[in-house]
Amino acid sequence: MRSLSAARIGVQVRALRMAADVSAGQLAKVSGISPSLLSRIERGLVSPSVETLERLAQGLHVPTSRFFSDQARRADFCHVRAGRGAVVDRIGAVADYRYELLGHLLSGNLFVEPYMVTLLPGADPYVTFQHPGLKFLYFLSGEVTYRYGAKTVAVAAGDSLLFDATALHGIETIRVRPVSYLSVVFTLRE
Repeated sequence: MRSLSAARIGVQVRALRMAADVSAGQLAKVSGISPSLLSRIERGLVSPSVETLERLAQGLHVPTSRFFSDQARRADFCHVRAGRGAVVDRIGAVADYRYELLGHLLSGNLFVEPYMVTLLPGADPYVTFQHPGLKFLYFLSGEVTYRYGAKTVAVAAGDSLLFDATALHGIETIRVRPVSYLSVVFTLRE
């Protein structure tokens, strides 16, 4: 092995190639490098040039920076069995909106909050949610009118929304019950 850095890059190249379901020969061909060079890179026997890394990145359709991410030290993994998420009382939660936390990660710069939200029978519309981050909603049941700032949209099971959560947003009208949806909020840690 040439160096720890070469070994880490080799592991990343191989992992990205495998994730893309591309053979070593295919990647070498589209990247314009020899199969033997690719093999030596993946085994950490050679430290590739910046030009070679750029060719590999293009062949894998990823940014060159992906070869330098420290995935070996990232070990967060969360598995929550069906119906076993933690029911949480969120600060400022609306009455009869039930939040079930579906997972969490403890490291990295990105904070992700995945919730299963169920509107209980007494739930009323609420359109003044507002918080930092991006929000993704995927509706599993029911039909609602959803407000985002000055816009409204009819939403039904199977529909999704993705938006900047700093604008006022929420369910304006509940048209068909029961209503449940997956809500994932993404924010950067400070």
